[in-house]
Amino acid sequence: MNDATDIVKSDAELAARYGSPLYVYDLERAVAAHQELRASLPEGTVVYFSFKANPHPEIAEALRESGGSSCKAEISSTGELAAALLAGFSPLDILYTGPGKTTEEVEAALEAGVRRFSVESVNDLRRIGQAAWEQDTVADCLLRVNSTASGATTSIRMTGAPSQFGFDSETLPELMPELRSVRGTRLSGMHLFSLSNAKDEESLIAEFKHTIIAAAEVRDSTGLEPELLDIGGGFASPYLAPGERPVYGGLRAALEEVLDSHFPGWRNGSPQVACESGRYLVGDCGRLVCTVTNVKESRGGRFVILDAGINTLGGMSGLGRLLPVSIGLDSSEPVERANLVGPLCTPGDILGRNVSVPDLRPGDVVTIPNAGAYGMTASLLMFLGRPAPTEIIMRGDEVVSSSRILFARVYA
Repeated sequence: MNDATDIVKSDAELAARYGSPLYVYDLERAVAAHQELRASLPEGTVVYFSFKANPHPEIAEALRESGGSSCKAEISSTGELAAALLAGFSPLDILYTGPGKTTEEVEAALEAGVRRFSVESVNDLRRIGQAAWEQDTVADCLLRVNSTASGATTSIRMTGAPSQFGFDSETLPELMPELRSVRGTRLSGMHLFSLSNAKDEESLIAEFKHTIIAAAEVRDSTGLEPELLDIGGGFASPYLAPGERPVYGGLRAALEEVLDSHFPGWRNGSPQVACESGRYLVGDCGRLVCTVTNVKESRGGRFVILDAGINTLGGMSGLGRLLPVSIGLDSSEPVERANLVGPLCTPGDILGRNVSVPDLRPGDVVTIPNAGAYGMTASLLMFLGRPAPTEIIMRGDEVVSSSRILFARVYA
């Protein structure tokens, strides 16, 4: 990481100084998002930052410093563990999640001081318990629950169906004696995460209400009184298109009402209530700056070829999922329709079809907004061996650092 303190006024200037393509992240916007989210949640709610959205340690550090003890880290790999520790999170403030934890990564997490895990299955619990027992410690485990239904009917569903995530809720009463007996573990709470990127506040509130009621049903049927109740996330943010974060004006009161009904001790910390967020916290703090390398016509279609493709942005498009990419337009610019494509040797390298763009020419700088979440590290970074984009950290107009991920082959 290089110290690059400087004042920069435009994305074109950034591209000229640091190269193209590059990601630009504004810490002030991430901190503002964190403050807005906290204001929409009940007092005392812990917010876990989901590192999968963007594991850049300087962004995570800014969120940790903004939130203090109420901001913790949710991770699901040893790479994210390293990033969380680099960002200054205490190992005791880290929640390790994921359905496919290996013995080696559980051991590494325990050795680093992590003690809280979300448990997805009996075998997952046994693996964690064995590793903890061998290290002469005890792991606090949250049972991840896959409830039988859902509250919302839109957005990305992660519950109410056969799934690799969590225990089917109807099986838990019968499993509890076995789960309680696994040495090296202590069942300390529940983890429910059933929705991602809620369509609107109504959907988000409906899902959280369902989640809290489902958790209460598990408590009543199993006798497990949660010390920590992680009700997941679902907070939305615009993705790769102009737009603003939603404001959840009614969420706090709605959550307080359902918690009062089903977990009346929550106001005194019994249980401690937690939420998770990735895209809401960092989605609008980042943008991708890239350059037009070529413009061509083909059988009536116009193609704007950029130096950024699915290796730098949203590699899922290479699997047939077209990204909602658009760029900011000045109202005085003439507008045309074009296909935005990357430089890679595959027909899957498409960022957007029939996108509204100005009259672009080779050498023009293009900015794709709201790319702070699920951008570079959700992409096909190593495809065709192109270098990773530079990542710029800013506070307002001030560049405070620049860095780049490097790839290296290491022979065992």
